[in-house]
Amino acid sequence: MTQQDRDYSEKRDFIRMNIETAITLTQGDQHYQATCLDLSSTGMQVVAATRLQTGDKVHVHIPSEHSELKGLEAETEVVRVATLEDGRQSLGLAILSMS
Repeated sequence: MTQQDRDYSEKRDFIRMNIETAITLTQGDQHYQATCLDLSSTGMQVVAATRLQTGDKVHVHIPSEHSELKGLEAETEVVRVATLEDGRQSLGLAILSMS
């Protein structure tokens, strides 16, 4: 399946939740504060001041606002990168695994 086929399939098969919440991206020893704009069962759209490239692996931490609930931890891969006017990146991240 090509990425374009996957993009179409995801739009058709998976509901995206608009969440707009602060998250942390980690690549190696680099930590970036970011904003997750939306989340589905297979990926997320993120905005951050990074220099990531397609194919990079990134750990994502989405904290929980409730002390009883653990936040989301996910291993992801960058599948889309666009540079915004302010220099930040809009990133499409595919979720590889969650814990």
